[in-house]
This record gives sequence, structure tokens and C-alpha cells, in this order.
Amino acid sequence: MRLPLTFFLCLCSAVQAETVVATRTIRAQQIISADAVRLDPAQVPGAYDSLEKVIGLEALYAVYPGRALMVGTVAEPAVIDRNQVVEIIYNQGGLRIATEGRALGRGAVGDRIRVMNVSSRTTLFGTIAEDGTVLVAQ
Repeated sequence: MRLPLTFFLCLCSAVQAETVVATRTIRAQQIISADAVRLDPAQVPGAYDSLEKVIGLEALYAVYPGRALMVGTVAEPAVIDRNQVVEIIYNQGGLRIATEGRALGRGAVGDRIRVMNVSSRTTLFGTIAEDGTVLVAQ
């Protein structure tokens, strides 16, 4: 059985992928909103193909209008900024120590950052918790 050529052409055009592109300049550390991106019918390898995957995330680098949003240019929004005063928490068994610290980097929930204990000036590594505290361990 032979299929008509028009059926084959329609089938090929139906599998065409789309790419997420910026509609305006998205600055670094800016949250991507729905009006900042759109779907373009072109396929760009390594670019996002769904608006849902990028809306609400934070741009790591500046993206200019008409440019595709590549994988690795967006991440979860940061909850701690550099030099921000944070609460450092150490939990071990039944012992809980909480003190004031200063973030030496910025990051999102789950990221490991360096923090400085304000009272002792000791630099520690910790993981950012959902409530914005930094959890440290030995």
C-alpha cells in the first residue's frame, strides 16, 4: 500500500519541535515571567522546548530578545544573596546550636554555600534550607 505524498508531508510537519525564546531582555538574576518568553517554531539543539520548564526560574545570565533559552541558563530562584545576614544552624544528636552568620555567596534551596560565623569569623560550608537558614555539619 502506498501512502500519498501529502500524508507524509503532514506527518513530518507535525513532529516539528518548538524552542523557548526571550521576547525582551532578561537580566541575570531576574525571575522569568510568562510575558518574557514565547515558543518559536524553530528547533535549537540544547534549548528548552516548554514554557512551563522556565517560567518562575531565575536567569543566570542575560538573555536578549529573540535568543533561545539554553539548558543551563536558568536555575531555581536564589533565597540567599551574597553578604546577607543568615542564621547558621548546627544539629548533631540532641545538640542544636544557632548563631548569626554572613553569606559569602548566593544560592537556592538545597545549594551548598560558604558562610562566615559573625562572632568567631570562622568560614563554614552549609546547605540552604527551605526557611532560609543554613545548615552546617562536621
